[in-house]
Amino acid sequence: MNNTMSNTSIKCVRDTSVTAVVFPCLYSVLFIVALILNSLAAWIFFSIPSTSTFVVFLKNVVVADLLMTLTIPFKVLSDAGVGSFYLRAFYCRYSAVLFYITMYISILLLGLISLDRYLKVVRPFGKSFLRQVRVGQVLSAAVWVVMLSLALPNVILSDKPVQTSGGRLKCTSLKSKVGLLWHEGFNYFCQVVFWGTLALMVVCYTFISKKVYESYKASKSKSRGASRRTKAKVFVVVGVFFICFAPYHFARVPYTLTQTRSATSHCQALYIAKETTLWLSTTNVCLDPLIYVFLCKVFRKRLTATLCRKPFPKGTMEASTATSTQLEMSQLAHSNNVK
Repeated sequence: MNNTMSNTSIKCVRDTSVTAVVFPCLYSVLFIVALILNSLAAWIFFSIPSTSTFVVFLKNVVVADLLMTLTIPFKVLSDAGVGSFYLRAFYCRYSAVLFYITMYISILLLGLISLDRYLKVVRPFGKSFLRQVRVGQVLSAAVWVVMLSLALPNVILSDKPVQTSGGRLKCTSLKSKVGLLWHEGFNYFCQVVFWGTLALMVVCYTFISKKVYESYKASKSKSRGASRRTKAKVFVVVGVFFICFAPYHFARVPYTLTQTRSATSHCQALYIAKETTLWLSTTNVCLDPLIYVFLCKVFRKRLTATLCRKPFPKGTMEASTATSTQLEMSQLAHSNNVK
């Protein structure tokens, strides 16, 4: 099997004449938009105190998205064939590893956000240590430490001398036999991370949706508009998450087998599918700011004040402990009590 792995990168020949033009252009546009949006999000978020686990998780998502955004220029240059083989080697050994690992850190944090929203919307009066700010900080740090530790062998085991195959350096050609095994195993682990997080989000948002529906029934027609807005916001995270990441995780495993084993059938098609769905996954760095606007009231107010060049109301900081869904759920309950 080891001989099979070492020869796979030679057998799987890919035509990059089209992808070397199309995807660098797409990623360049994505980079500009993502850099502007995430820089603005970072500037706003880090002027907001971390008074809730929700804000803590969102701040960590911003950091992960910014780091992922900063790796995009290296991918653009690498995919376009600009620069020396050593630039491509730098991308394979370091930049690509950071690119992928920040994507999965963001995925895990979005899962924690869904759990946090479940606890605050469905069980607002229940006591849970998971709702403590310190616990949120510890969980976020644990996500970073674990994922970066698991990614480190991908850097260390990409230690083979730079060689070219068909005029283009393949990232797998830098990996040792153990490195190819780790690369394959790590991709399977990332599949578990994604599908497990998706399952968690579906469960949490199913209960949140049920709670919203019950509140709507209690308040009846007077709060129909608020109910619709709340239900829309409830599914923003799941929608962004599924649209961005699911296609890539369907395409990833078959493509990985062309890198590490002798599964060379449909190699070109799998390569194009992987690159296309990977670009779609990367658009998440532009769509995450929508989550901040929809779900975090204090972020929305700070953004509005910034764009309109108005002073930010001092009393608004206390709202950072609540999500927009929580606040509108409270409005539904209040409407029901007034009737």
